[in-house]
Amino acid sequence: MPSVLTVRQLNSYVRSLIEGDSRLSFVSVSGEISNFKNHYSSGHLYFSLKDKDALIKCVMFRGSAVGLKFVPQDGMQVVCTGRVSLYEKDGQYQFYIDNMVEAGKGDLAEQFRIIKEKLEKEGLFAPETKRALPKFPKRVAVVTSDTGAAYRDIINVISRRFPICEIVMFPVLVQGNDAAPSMINALDSLYERDDIDVIIIGRGGGSAEDLWAFNDEMLARKIYESPIPVISAVGHETDFSISDFVADLRAPTPSAAAEIAVPDISEIKGRVNTLLSRIKNSAEIYTTRAEASLNKCRQCVYLLNPNTIVDDKSLTIDRLSERLTNAYNSVYIDNSNKLEKLTLKLDAISPLKVLSRGFAIAQKNTEIIKSVNQLSNDDSISLRFRDGVANCIVVDKDNE
Repeated sequence: MPSVLTVRQLNSYVRSLIEGDSRLSFVSVSGEISNFKNHYSSGHLYFSLKDKDALIKCVMFRGSAVGLKFVPQDGMQVVCTGRVSLYEKDGQYQFYIDNMVEAGKGDLAEQFRIIKEKLEKEGLFAPETKRALPKFPKRVAVVTSDTGAAYRDIINVISRRFPICEIVMFPVLVQGNDAAPSMINALDSLYERDDIDVIIIGRGGGSAEDLWAFNDEMLARKIYESPIPVISAVGHETDFSISDFVADLRAPTPSAAAEIAVPDISEIKGRVNTLLSRIKNSAEIYTTRAEASLNKCRQCVYLLNPNTIVDDKSLTIDRLSERLTNAYNSVYIDNSNKLEKLTLKLDAISPLKVLSRGFAIAQKNTEIIKSVNQLSNDDSISLRFRDGVANCIVVDKDNE
């Protein structure tokens, strides 16, 4: 058994369903005003919008109503833009209007302005979101009518400029109430593929009414969501649509879109030929320089007479050997002279030299005796002379 809801809960749920439908969050409706009421105290407008088959309750709050450029009256044909929701208290679904224009008095231009300003504020036209087109696309998808001149123009231009590119056709309606949903469905199918490089969406020229499908807000949002770069080509050069602003690139005509989407193969061939010519010239210059260098090497004396290398190196070794010998002799003589001088100095202060002059060294138990006070009578001492040692006994000592 289902759970039991209160009336408020049911109305709240239905309201969430209505407001959750993005197609009802921003919609334009034309009809005749009836039961018009102006609550002067609040400034809100309440009325119905009807045609010969149906009627819907409408509310336009003061913040939006103050911008009206005319006074609404019963029986007046108007185009209203806003959102659909449900008033929970009465269980009545209503049309909440943000903007209203008289039918036939610039209503399309006003709707265009409203949609453009809304999407621009949301950042859908921001330059930093635009993507660059691939230089050499393999597949270009075309979203347009398969019976119109635009498709034939695109095929002719791409086939002529870049015949190796494959054209993938997605036939759609481009005019009427079903045109925008038809293009949205085509884009959904395209987004599921991973082999498309560029998308061209558009149609040929026509009246503002004929081109109106390309101003559809939901179509604009779908183009903005594209994972593939999109070129918008709607109408003639002077025609602008919302799709032009939200796409990655705008082309003034479908033919121009085809020219933008693919490179010109004749230009590519010309560039390739230029590069080949430059490579050929560079190779010839390199070869000429290499041959000149080789000929110079062939004339080298060392290649003509290899023994010259040995002779030159032998001469260099001899010169280095002579320099090394001279350096050695110079160092040896200098050090020998220094050694001789040091030897003379050392000999001059040698104890043996002193002994040779008649002096002797007195020792007691290997200790040199420097004073008579170190001796006692009967001490055994030794006297070292130049040519030997004499052992003696102290008989007597005399201090001076």
